[in-house]
Amino acid sequence: MKYSLCGGFALGVDMVICFLVAWLLFPALTQDDMLVKLFSMQVDPVLESVRVVNFRISNACAFMGSNLVAYLLNVRFVFKAGKHSRWKEIGLFYLVSAISVGMGTEIGAMLIENLGLSFSFSYIAKAISTTLINFVARKFIIFHG
Repeated sequence: MKYSLCGGFALGVDMVICFLVAWLLFPALTQDDMLVKLFSMQVDPVLESVRVVNFRISNACAFMGSNLVAYLLNVRFVFKAGKHSRWKEIGLFYLVSAISVGMGTEIGAMLIENLGLSFSFSYIAKAISTTLINFVARKFIIFHG
């Protein structure tokens, strides 16, 4: 339960950063994207090839902020620290997260590139795959279960 709440909060941070970057800095949204419709946003057309690259960039930017939030919340509320030294623990946490986010981001990028799916749908696929990998790795490799 605590992992879900902390993970949900970190996911919220990730989502906000990712979508703001994709909307304002590195355009990757389309007019038919569910968040664009929900908030009646205006977006300019973007080539699919550019959307794929910008999807990756947006997720990398979001990773920086959300992973820090995830680490702090996990150490405080979810897992027992001390299996490794503090710096090794942080390094492992970021390494595992970077691998899972990288894999999830590539899944999302393939969905955009090969199937022309929306940024939102691709982001959800990335989030689900990342969450599953992170939980298992954090529980059994980084922290004391």
